[in-house]
Amino acid sequence: MKKTLFTALALALYLGANAQTVTSPDGNVSVKFYLQDGRPTYEMTYKKKEVIRPSHLGLELAKDKHASNGTNEQDLMDGFTVKDTKTATFDETWRPVWGETATIRNHYNELAVTLNQASMQRDIRIRFRVYDDGMGLRYEFPQQQKLNYIVVKEEHTQFAMTGDHTAYWIPGDYDTQEYETVISKMSEIRSKMKAAITSNASQTQFSPTGVQTSLQLKTDNGLYINLHEAACVNFPTMHLNLDDKNMVFESWLTPDATGMKGYVQTPFNTPWRTVIVSDDARDMLASNLILNLNEPCKIEDTSWIHPTKYCGVWWEMIAGGKQWSYTFDLPSVNLENLDYSKCRPHGQHPANTENVKRYIDFAAKNGLQEVLVEGWNIGWEDWFGHYKDYVFDFQTPYPDFDIKYLNDYAHSKGVKLMMHHETSGSTQNYERHLEAAYSLMNKYGYDAVKSGYVGDIIPRGDYHYSQSTNNHYLYCIKEAAKHHIMVNAHEATRPTGLCRTWPNLVGNESARGTEYEAFGGSEPYHTVILPFTRLQGGPMDYTPGIFVTKLSEWSNNKSYVHTTLCGQLALYLTMYSPLQMAADLPENYEKYDDAFQFIRDVACDWDDSRYLEAEPAKYITVARKAKGTANWFVGGKCDAEGHKSVVRLDFLDKGRKYDCAIYQDAPDADYEKNPSAYVITHRTVKKGDVLKLKQARGGGFAVSLMAK
Repeated sequence: MKKTLFTALALALYLGANAQTVTSPDGNVSVKFYLQDGRPTYEMTYKKKEVIRPSHLGLELAKDKHASNGTNEQDLMDGFTVKDTKTATFDETWRPVWGETATIRNHYNELAVTLNQASMQRDIRIRFRVYDDGMGLRYEFPQQQKLNYIVVKEEHTQFAMTGDHTAYWIPGDYDTQEYETVISKMSEIRSKMKAAITSNASQTQFSPTGVQTSLQLKTDNGLYINLHEAACVNFPTMHLNLDDKNMVFESWLTPDATGMKGYVQTPFNTPWRTVIVSDDARDMLASNLILNLNEPCKIEDTSWIHPTKYCGVWWEMIAGGKQWSYTFDLPSVNLENLDYSKCRPHGQHPANTENVKRYIDFAAKNGLQEVLVEGWNIGWEDWFGHYKDYVFDFQTPYPDFDIKYLNDYAHSKGVKLMMHHETSGSTQNYERHLEAAYSLMNKYGYDAVKSGYVGDIIPRGDYHYSQSTNNHYLYCIKEAAKHHIMVNAHEATRPTGLCRTWPNLVGNESARGTEYEAFGGSEPYHTVILPFTRLQGGPMDYTPGIFVTKLSEWSNNKSYVHTTLCGQLALYLTMYSPLQMAADLPENYEKYDDAFQFIRDVACDWDDSRYLEAEPAKYITVARKAKGTANWFVGGKCDAEGHKSVVRLDFLDKGRKYDCAIYQDAPDADYEKNPSAYVITHRTVKKGDVLKLKQARGGGFAVSLMAK
């Protein structure tokens, strides 16, 4: 016993003498780094509570002929000594092109530790940046004689948890994030995995305990912890694999078709591995840590980038069963040898000139800036499921879509059309046509594109989240910037804050969106967990605003949207995005024109945001101040249990009165039984007034506060 105590004491003294500690500016977050038998190790606390127990760091390298050291390669896991340490403090305030606030403070303390691996005569650096709400760490590889080209077999960044926390997770998958969140103890992930995996057009799981980031956790002692990554550039997307015996998450990178994870040429920095922590759930939603770990904006003139409200030809296909294709005559399509004018139209193609004009008129009447049109271009007859390379040319419209006339008509109404580019997963075909496709957009005045990556990736055998496919997504964004085009990519990798560097990346899907309400529905808590998980890395094009939630009222679809009408209004506030769709049909909005007034009024860009209430998968209430105005909007969304909100208007300007419109669930509203029941009340309010608002099961509320 005495020997054990002596050994433990000796180890503690050794680590204390050799450890490097860096704390956040406010002193609440502390990260300690040290070498344990030559192996990089760190731990983390928040207000003196353990967040991350001692966790190892390192990368496993392939003994590969393409690496500088070939078959003599050695892992970057151990055998290190500390060569140098540097500390620094940084404090700046920057202005996002668009965002939840007009300014963002980037304030951190930093520790950079240079390690030497004597056996291979090379150095690496591990850098920690510690903020008041968490930390980021990354691996850095300076260029040197013995470290030029490496092949990453696996990254072994550990996050050792302090207990069996509650986890809000989706299955780890190399190809899709379109799963519903499971809420369970970490120890239950293995037993719940099989049921959590629902079918998708492209999916590849890797482990019975593998989950995706952004992973939200809650501890029994009241801490909220979020694990994610920032600035994923020229590297694969990171998942987490759980050792459920020891409660340790470890990084798990997406491989390429060869099974390798990453190809690195020095100098190189990996993405940041991030931990956000607080004892207040509202802080998780307000965190800018992911954005701050990305590089500043690289676009000199950003005047052409603008937040956008839009409608479009989409929901009638997704929910109503209409066709993206033009004809049933073709068993297969070869775009180079096909004349569509000789085909018989099937009459179920809504992307036609007259129908699109109807949407343009609706947008112009209601102050929406753009109209999305899916299915405008040739090739949809055999677009999916065939591993087909040359799927679309992204330039040629169907015979019933007059591209010049419709763009001219839209512009005459003060509206623009939004382009749609579905790649069917063929990234090489998209790059083949990208310059011509973007030039066509410039010719006709399109300034935004919704791109899609449904299906398995081509080059065949690759994955949606591999290094090369991630490079493709960023290549498209950079090329789009040259053409002054905004990008909203669906089925792409989950965001990691790159919208700070490339703010023409105005949205992504990268999660289970509204379309799944037409495929059987999502749980009411789904939209009350996404802001804690998926939205940590950037905004989502969730496509809200479905007013006729029982789809059978206008189609043969028996599904229903699992929210009330007011719950749909709330999403324009709680699901932050500079790109917001009024996703329902124009005729469905006309039935509830008084409620649609909120969508007309609500902004997409903000000077200030205040999270008033929050609990993962339970409820979120947020107040936002519209950019360049004194107007505020408040939204609250809840799960299937309902919620009572008390909104104190302390954020309003002192001495000013506001016209207040409250869109609230009716007393008998219910997302299943009575989803369209709502009450609109008007009153005059001032700073300090209190609104008491009851949310129905699966419901919500929305409030507009227009300054007098």
